[in-house]
Formats: sequence, structure tokens, C-alpha cells
Amino acid sequence: MKELVRTFYLNKIVYYIAGVASVIFVASYFFPLLFRAGILILILLGLLVLLDALLIFIKKDGFFAKRHLSDRFSIGDENNVSVQIQNNYNFNIRAAVIDELPAQFQERNWKRKIILTGLSAYTLEYKLRPVTRGEYVFHDINIYVQGPLRIVIRRFIFEQKQTVKVYPSFIQMRRYQLLAVSNKLQEAGVKRIRKLGHSMEFEQIKEYVRGDDYRTINWKATGRKAELMVNNYTDERSQQIYCLINKGRVMKMPFDGMSLLDYAINASLVLSNVALVRQDKAGLITFEKNIDSFLLADKKPAQTNTILETLYNQQTDFLEADFEKLYSVVRNRITNRSLLVLFTNFESPESLQREMPALRRIAKYHLLLVVFFENTGLKKITDHQADTLEGIYIRTIAEKFAYEKRLMVKELYKNGIPCILTTPENLTVNTINKYLELKNKLSI
Repeated sequence: MKELVRTFYLNKIVYYIAGVASVIFVASYFFPLLFRAGILILILLGLLVLLDALLIFIKKDGFFAKRHLSDRFSIGDENNVSVQIQNNYNFNIRAAVIDELPAQFQERNWKRKIILTGLSAYTLEYKLRPVTRGEYVFHDINIYVQGPLRIVIRRFIFEQKQTVKVYPSFIQMRRYQLLAVSNKLQEAGVKRIRKLGHSMEFEQIKEYVRGDDYRTINWKATGRKAELMVNNYTDERSQQIYCLINKGRVMKMPFDGMSLLDYAINASLVLSNVALVRQDKAGLITFEKNIDSFLLADKKPAQTNTILETLYNQQTDFLEADFEKLYSVVRNRITNRSLLVLFTNFESPESLQREMPALRRIAKYHLLLVVFFENTGLKKITDHQADTLEGIYIRTIAEKFAYEKRLMVKELYKNGIPCILTTPENLTVNTINKYLELKNKLSI
């Protein structure tokens, strides 16, 4: 009986009919003949409720539902979730499915309505885009099933508690990995960098295609084949690439639901994986007030998974980052000249000047690439035409901050430090482009 009370509901139409009957009963004080009509309506309503309830409650396992999802989600990407639903009744069913999503999504009105024929199955599919790393807990699946008369509703509760870990964007990583393996990174927006010279290793002789450097033409092979043949070179391998991630307060700024820190983590994962695919050694340093993690550069098969797990566990209080400690660790623990990709942010020339001494010392021993972010909010303001005096003031201030960002780029280059000023959405592509461009300079 307790179970029946928990799962028994009446559809809205029952209350509407009961309301009509109430109006008829009130009117019967003035027109007595209407009293019998009100009684008849209530009796018929009661019989219909009883009949509909028998049809839908007579079978204990009339409905079945099970959720299917992967053990881990990729942050910032669309992740697939499916719910397998089985109708064991012999008649058509209208149902409302409510999946209890993790609290991080803040989805309070998630509901899907479906119609199933008798003895049929249905797969409900939807996508979720997490914007924070960590553990997400899915709870029960609730299905509200209407009887064939659409008067009574029965609630089915399926205990489906599942915990999913949200990792840095491994979907993006796999995409770039596939393109890197097939040498098709250009399809993702990565520029084709032609780098020829002594720091390149000979790979093969191939047919000339438009865009190849004519200086690589192999004239002996051309004579034998009677068509243009060129020497193909590949990058020098086993170079060390370190991703340095600033977890300080400047990385807390949000963009499209995610923090700059999470964008930097995603880009670091993709860059490390591309480096490993190209037979380079990938390492990782994360820092804030202290050095939180140091992963020595290596190219062993398990290195990608080690980097992924290390990035997944990154926590921060968004305190002020200590670049002097970063320099100390880099100087003492990274012995060979390496490419260091520093993901950070500077909001003013003064903030850059505070860290410039440490950056210059790091660049003295390694090839340092500084990656920081363009303020997309300012770009929207500067692109918008100002119509009022207040709007002109706001646009002028925004243009000043945007100009200061460009000045910071010039200041870094003036000190011999290459840099990238990028929007968060283009961070990964721009970083890989620069990595391919700078790769040969490691041996200089």
C-alpha cells in the first residue's frame, strides 16, 4: 500500500473534471436537477480512475530503464548519455522521463516526453557538457507513465546511481592525436610549417607536390623517374617539451563557462600528446604559490595517461603565483635545453614587469614560449559602435587595455621571449602551430 501511495498520481484532467463537478454542485442550490448530474460525473470519473489504475498497476514490471554512459567525461566537450527504455505493457504508453543529473549541471527542469507502442523499446539519447573537473554523481531515473485513458499516472523509480570522473579534454586530445599520426594536422587549423636544414632528419623521397620547397628536389631521383622528386625531411626527435601551467588568480577568469586554467590544462594535454606522437619527450609543471606537480619529460607509452591523471587532480586556491620558485625548479631539475610552454595571463604591463626578471632568467637556459590570453570581453566592446558619451568612455578604456596587451607582446619579444596572445577558443591550435615553428630552435 505504501508503494502504491508513492507511485500513484492523477492527471490534470481529473482535477479539471472535479472542478466542473464542484461548479455543478454549487449551481444545484439554485437548480436542484443539476445535483444528480454532478453525482453522475463523479461516479463516472471514479470508475474511469479505477479502470485506468488497474490497467497500469496490474503489472509490477511494466516499465524498465537503464542509463548507459562512459566512466569518464571530457571537460568542455559534448559527452553522450543514453537511457534504454523498455515498455512491457501491451498498449501504447505516454511517458515523461526525468533523469537526476549531477548537481554541477544545475539542470532543474530536465524532462523528456516520449510515446512508446506496446511491447517496444526506445533509446533516449542526450548530451552533457561539463565545465569543471572532478566527480559527477548521477542519481535515479524517474519515469512517469500515463495509463491508456490518460487519467492515472504511475511513477517508476530506477536506482541508477553512477559516478563519472570529468577529465581534461581527452576527446580533443584523441582528435589531434589521430591527425598527428596521419600527418593531417592542417585539417584542424594547424599551419604547415616547412622547416628544412641540418636539424631535420631525412625521411623519404616522394613526388613533388605544389608547395614543396624546390631546394629539396632530388635531381638523381628525378632523372630516374622522369618526374620531379623531392627529399622529405622529418623533425629531429627526442626533444624535451614541458608545459608550465600557472594556477594563480589570473587564471580564474571565465570564458564560455570554463576558467582560463581549464583551457590551459586542455591545451597542455593536447600539446603533450602531439609531442609524444612526434617522438618528443613531454613533461609537466604546475605551480601557484608553490610548485604543485613536476612530471619529468619522457616518451614512454604510459606518459600520456600519467599526464592526464596529473592534470585531472589539479586543485587550486587561485593565489598569487610565484615565478621565482618556478625558475628555481626549472634551473635545478631540467638539465637539458628544452622548450618550455608557459600558460599564464597578464592583465597589465605592470604585472608583466613584475615577472619579467624570472622569465628572462628562464629564457637564458631554455627556449621559453609564453602563452597568455586576449580579453574577449574587451574585443566585443571595441568592435561595437559607441552611440552615447558613456559608451565612448567605455570603448576608449577597452581600447587602452587591448593596446596594452599588444605592448606586452612587443615587450616579451624585445627580451627575446616568443609569445602567443590568443583567445581561449583558439588556444590549442595556436599553441601547436607555435610548437611546430619553434621545434627546430631547441638544438640551437
